[in-house]
Amino acid sequence: MLYAIACFRVHSQEIKMSENTSIEEQNGQDNIITLKGMYQDYFLDYASYVILERAVPSINDGLKPVQRRILHAMREMHDGRYHKVANIIGQTMQYHPHGDAAIGDALVNLGQKDMLIDPQGNWGDVRTGDSAAASRYIEARLTKLALDIAFNPQTTEWQLTYDGRKREPIDLPMKFPLLLAQGADGIAVGLSTKILPHNFVELVKASIKILQGKKVKIYPDFQTGGSIDVTDYNGGKRGGRVKIRAMIDRVDKSTLAIREMPYGVTTTSLIDSIIKANDKGKIKIKKVSDNTAQEVEILVELAPGTSPDLTIDALYAFTYCEIPASPNACVIIDDKPHFLTVEEILEISTERTKELLRRELEIRKGELLEKLHFASLEKIFIEKRIYRDIEECETWEAVLEAVDKGLRKYVVTPGETTPKGDKRLRLLREITEEDLVRLTEIKIKRISKYNSFKADELIARLEEELKEVQHHLDNLVDYAIAYFEELLAKHGKGRERRTKITTFDTIEATEVVANNAKLYVNRTEGFIGTSLKKDEFVCDCSDIDDIIVFRSDGKFLVSRISDKVFVGKDIIHIDVWKKGDGRTTYNMAYTDGKSGRSFAKRFNVKAITRDREYDLTTGEKGSKVLYFSANPNGEAEVVTVQLTQGSRARIKLFDYDFGDLDIKGRSSKGNTLTKYPVRKVALKEVGKSTLGALKVWVDEVSGRLNTDERGKFLGAFDTGDTILVLYKEGAYEVVEMDLNKRFDPKEILHIGKFDPNQVLNVVYFEGERGWTMAKRFLIETTTTGQRFPFLTEDRKTKLLYASVEAEPKIQYSIKVNSKKVESELDLASFVDVKGWRAIGNKVSDQRLTGIVEISEGVKAEASNKQTAKEDSKPEGKLKAGDSIDFDIEKNGQGKLF
Repeated sequence: MLYAIACFRVHSQEIKMSENTSIEEQNGQDNIITLKGMYQDYFLDYASYVILERAVPSINDGLKPVQRRILHAMREMHDGRYHKVANIIGQTMQYHPHGDAAIGDALVNLGQKDMLIDPQGNWGDVRTGDSAAASRYIEARLTKLALDIAFNPQTTEWQLTYDGRKREPIDLPMKFPLLLAQGADGIAVGLSTKILPHNFVELVKASIKILQGKKVKIYPDFQTGGSIDVTDYNGGKRGGRVKIRAMIDRVDKSTLAIREMPYGVTTTSLIDSIIKANDKGKIKIKKVSDNTAQEVEILVELAPGTSPDLTIDALYAFTYCEIPASPNACVIIDDKPHFLTVEEILEISTERTKELLRRELEIRKGELLEKLHFASLEKIFIEKRIYRDIEECETWEAVLEAVDKGLRKYVVTPGETTPKGDKRLRLLREITEEDLVRLTEIKIKRISKYNSFKADELIARLEEELKEVQHHLDNLVDYAIAYFEELLAKHGKGRERRTKITTFDTIEATEVVANNAKLYVNRTEGFIGTSLKKDEFVCDCSDIDDIIVFRSDGKFLVSRISDKVFVGKDIIHIDVWKKGDGRTTYNMAYTDGKSGRSFAKRFNVKAITRDREYDLTTGEKGSKVLYFSANPNGEAEVVTVQLTQGSRARIKLFDYDFGDLDIKGRSSKGNTLTKYPVRKVALKEVGKSTLGALKVWVDEVSGRLNTDERGKFLGAFDTGDTILVLYKEGAYEVVEMDLNKRFDPKEILHIGKFDPNQVLNVVYFEGERGWTMAKRFLIETTTTGQRFPFLTEDRKTKLLYASVEAEPKIQYSIKVNSKKVESELDLASFVDVKGWRAIGNKVSDQRLTGIVEISEGVKAEASNKQTAKEDSKPEGKLKAGDSIDFDIEKNGQGKLF
């Protein structure tokens, strides 16, 4: 484009020179224009044009030229009715030197902001991204707000249009911070602007506070709602940054609903981003449905076993449910771009509004003075019958002179001195020829029907209004505050804040991504990756995880997972690495290759440079690792150190406790383990955590353990603590606490921290005898990771109730002669604690129809109901032989999930 402009300018100058004179005639010298010079000059001209005329809004009215011309054209056309958009575009082309497409797009954009233009027809939807109908099918008119704040020909500065045929406003007299209310985006040459929209009500209230001399802070607000983190907003200036999120509701355990969108994101683009993340394995969903109509509703159905809480975080991390925005408030001031904060823009806008109000008052004052001046002259002219003095005048000059002479008998002009007691009327200004002409143009009909009393009333009203205007001028700040308050009362309804201001927790993508890959290792050859399926399996992971690898030479590195990557031979430990992990502690013993001494150290790896090797030893050649362990909860074990037989040490076998070491940086040398040669170091005893107990939760939907406070709290786990799981099938299992462990919620009746002294209370139907039995027992088995059935083996046997409460009380029901009979039972007093294989005591020789655990409060309430309904209940208690129907799936007692 620039080359074409340069060629055009060269061609134009050559034509001009050929028409006027030759090159040799130009002062005897060649007039040579180089392309380099033209690029310097013309590029600056082009850049200035784009900045001032197309991309960046003016500080005065907050509009770009095309927007200003559209509003001016609509004001010229305004008659209160809707106009075809095609007609508006045509009218705007009288002022705007560009095509109809640019005008149409700008007009639709203004209409969708629901501020200055009242649209009618299909104008598209910013939420769904649907475009507007053709301009011939849609209509628009100015809103009442636009008429109140944007137009006043008397205070508008004008200029000629591009073709000189009409005039257009340089800036509209905008008495409102429109730039901040609408926001603005623009890309110019060498700079850009991005001003986020703000709330109408908050802007008006902030302007009032500025007029009152108070400091203000304003934050963005969007039509589409959602939530925003403004921690780093920085007043909307360059370098600021905000995060905007969709509003996601949890409908049930398998469905999420997105009902509010982030600013600038459409439902189509959001759904595409969700599907893309699912295809890449970042999230696990079953289906996405777009039910958007009057309100936005996108339903996300989750895959079975997927946690909705974890999926919400994943949606924020991997889709357009969360987007960043970098504001850059750039505006035109005095034909130059300036970078300001939104508070500075608001202050300038408020001061300009106050100045426009002052100018309007000054204009109104001048109009009132003119009306009062002429009303006074007219009163004297008619009442004193001065019009009779012109009856004998033969020339126009004589007529004017006679009227002037007649008036001066009864008036005093400004600056004229008068004697004391002079009762003549003092005029507000000098009498001009125009005044005399207007008096001679008064019709005989008006003179004949002139009412002196009404004239005095008019003069009194004008003087009162003039006094009011002068009061407003003397108290301009109060007048401006009253203007904004009236604006708020008139147009503020329905414009309340839609976007919630909050602070977002940082979501680490590696923490919420779904496991979509498997990690393998070839320790001997030194390869790791997801494609080494014939080698050793390490763990499930995601394709964005970082992998930490430790080698026997005392070096380690962290690398992004890939299909196959070489990390060095003799791998002694490999795992997924989490940035900032302060709990995973590595215990290591190594031999220094130079001195032969052995050292022990404990360290964390919180931050690294990816693919860079770090040496954990002294760095001397021949150094090697003697012992290494990775402890997720900061455990410190006891090891046995065996020295070589040839060493001079008297004690060649001793224990060493890593708990005596402090956790230091990975580059620390460590404490001396021994100065003698070491044969081997072996684990003797697993130790406790030196970091304190780890608080663990279980997600009630996915069944995954976590430390993110998601789901049910299980307890604080220290080294050696285990988890008790009760299954609906009538079995229990004690499992090691492992954060990678996943349980099936459909199978589980209870899960919690295992306490060896905790009594398990069970009510079950014994299939072989057909009785309902109750038993209480302690967990006596010590084997972990194995299920132990505590019911009889008959296939009809079924678990009805299980609880770990100390003294549970239940209310159960049976059918007696086709009628429901309820009874209560204190299990602690009914049956003693016995072995886990014991059958228990008989509750009924039938199967219960229902069972519920009750507290003391529920028991008291049930007792009151029993008394109130005593007459209506059947006599007698539960009897042997009565039939019963019980289904724990329907009852659900004792279930966690």
